[in-house]
Amino acid sequence: MDIVRFVKNWTLPISMITGALSYFIYASIPALNGTHAFANEFIGHLQPLLIFSMLFLTFCKVKPSELKPKAWFIWLALIQCGLFSIGAFYLTFNPDTSLRLIIEGAMLSIICPTATACAVVTMRLGGSAALITTYTILINLAVAILAPALLPLAHPQEGISFLPAFFTIIGKIFPMLICPLITAWIIRYFFPTLHQFFLRMKDLAFYLWAIALAIAIAVTCKAIMKNEGNLTDIIAIAFASLICCIFQFAIGKYIGGKHGYRIEGGQALGQKNTVFIIWLGYTFLSPVSSIAGGFYSVWHNLINTYQLNKKRKADERAAIAKTERKEDNSK
Repeated sequence: MDIVRFVKNWTLPISMITGALSYFIYASIPALNGTHAFANEFIGHLQPLLIFSMLFLTFCKVKPSELKPKAWFIWLALIQCGLFSIGAFYLTFNPDTSLRLIIEGAMLSIICPTATACAVVTMRLGGSAALITTYTILINLAVAILAPALLPLAHPQEGISFLPAFFTIIGKIFPMLICPLITAWIIRYFFPTLHQFFLRMKDLAFYLWAIALAIAIAVTCKAIMKNEGNLTDIIAIAFASLICCIFQFAIGKYIGGKHGYRIEGGQALGQKNTVFIIWLGYTFLSPVSSIAGGFYSVWHNLINTYQLNKKRKADERAAIAKTERKEDNSK
């Protein structure tokens, strides 16, 4: 029982360590070199399936009527879009700056939309999955418009313009977000018995996310190890992503807390779709800057680990206090 409790309490760091070790062990075995192409293809199919499944289970708990935008969402979106725009225009007018890679890494860390798995963690922390889902949809739409409009200016590349970039980004982020939401609602209204069955799977979405996280960390390790940037640039980008991560969690909690949604505000702004950061960097910016997503994945999951552990201890103290009150009342 102690082992089971330990695994439950420390699921995130265990998942992260497992993902990192899996990559380094697999990559260090010469006999497996011929399987790399198959492994990449397999992960390419498995990861979307895991994400779809965990989002579907989470969205089964969200009613369509609960998806209501809040006025304070505007402040979160303005922070993301505004800081990203400042960075993009700076690079447009200062294309030869020595800080380009750092600025690109920071831009990716800021503009990246909320992670699709954010609703899972938010519920675990005691927040509203409906609020997070609403903001995730809205910020993904904003990113799909703003990123293709500004990235070709900040980092001009032949053949990349607004419309092709827009449809590429839409095709990357929306199917994995909207499809599980619509599927969950179809099940809710047309198959209520099946819907109740999925609702009883209380923690399955979280553990599916833990598996997806291990895979994401393995992909992150690969992106960092295969990156051809020099050590100084890599350290600078890692530091920039750390500052961006801490800033976004802090300002998100502050803004959300002003309206009674401290958990939701912090997660909405701080927890990112880090695989998307890596893809966005490789596709539209410098490949070296894409490692910002790899490091951000580590930072935001460490913060989530701390928050979940803090929430668990608070729940344990509350349970003990409740038991003690019952004992006092029975005397």
